[in-house]
Amino acid sequence: KINPKVDDIPDAYGKVCNGVKLLVLGTVETGGAGCVCPEHVMLRRIINNLVLHRGDVVVLDMEAGLEHMGRGTTEGVQTYKNVKRLAKDLGVKQVHVVANKIRDEKDEEFVKTHIPAEDLLGFIHYNTEIMDADRQGCSPYDYSKSAVDEIRKIKTTIDKIDDCDK
Repeated sequence: KINPKVDDIPDAYGKVCNGVKLLVLGTVETGGAGCVCPEHVMLRRIINNLVLHRGDVVVLDMEAGLEHMGRGTTEGVQTYKNVKRLAKDLGVKQVHVVANKIRDEKDEEFVKTHIPAEDLLGFIHYNTEIMDADRQGCSPYDYSKSAVDEIRKIKTTIDKIDDCDK
């Protein structure tokens, strides 16, 4: 369908853990499997519905690269500037950054010099506990107190932004 009905998909197929609803698109399973354009159309409609009609906060964890942005999937870093520019082309007014796999203060400073403070939500540091959780099929939320603390700090920053927008 050109305009599929999607407003019921998050509630019907989303999984809730610790108050966060997760939807997983998936990925291309085998080489030469073909185009994923129909999936991108569906995802774009779902994101549009969540952001524009429900007013939800949407966090997208995408594969490296800008294909998703080029296809318009994120309606509602080769570099941060490219993402920001492409998002603007799509009408996305707010783009925020969570820098992950930060190793040390030098990494933090590098990010701070390249991302405007108003767009930087925070840092999630390189953490072997997260890797261990992944290997064991566990949630980092249950496995790494330091990661949870960093995520809560980011959540507090998001809440402050949300309060300012009201």
